Amino acid sequence: MSSTTSAATAKRPPSIEMELRDLRQLFNSMDPSPFKDKDLDREAEEFIVSSAQEFPPDTALTLRLHLDEWPAEDPTTLIRSAVHNYFAYRARLNRQEFRLLMKRGRTSLIIGLLFLVTCLLLNKFVIGSSTEPWAGIAHESLTIAGWVAMWRPMEIYLYDWWPVRRRGRIFTKLSGMHVEVIRKGQT
Repeated sequence: MSSTTSAATAKRPPSIEMELRDLRQLFNSMDPSPFKDKDLDREAEEFIVSSAQEFPPDTALTLRLHLDEWPAEDPTTLIRSAVHNYFAYRARLNRQEFRLLMKRGRTSLIIGLLFLVTCLLLNKFVIGSSTEPWAGIAHESLTIAGWVAMWRPMEIYLYDWWPVRRRGRIFTKLSGMHVEVIRKGQT
């Protein structure tokens, strides 16, 4: 599979260009589904998604597939439907992944807050204002342990959700992109 990405020309929107020997290169050969419901080949999907990331999020894209071996029937409608279905499916999976991440964040936040409060209460009521050397070490250890318990929820809510949402927007965009299938040698 040979692939290139081209920038926008004055007359056409930006396109993702792929050169394929035949349709089998586009689809996952292990997927027994009919063509319109087939998964894309992992390398083809990765190329399309990474190429889409090179353009601004609001830019409409066209996927142009150049086929060396043209099938007996025009495959354009079938391929267009398969590509749209696949990326719509990936967008749905991404929304589910995001919901699960937020649920994990809420659970981590509750656990982290309970542990932090427990550590701070232990500091206040068990260690209190003791001036013993062990009390200072225990006080600092409990304070650090309590705040370390907040690390994972803060990581989820501050950083982990961004890439998931970005991928989801790309999948949604790709699920509606224009798809052209071109016989090799035709422009």
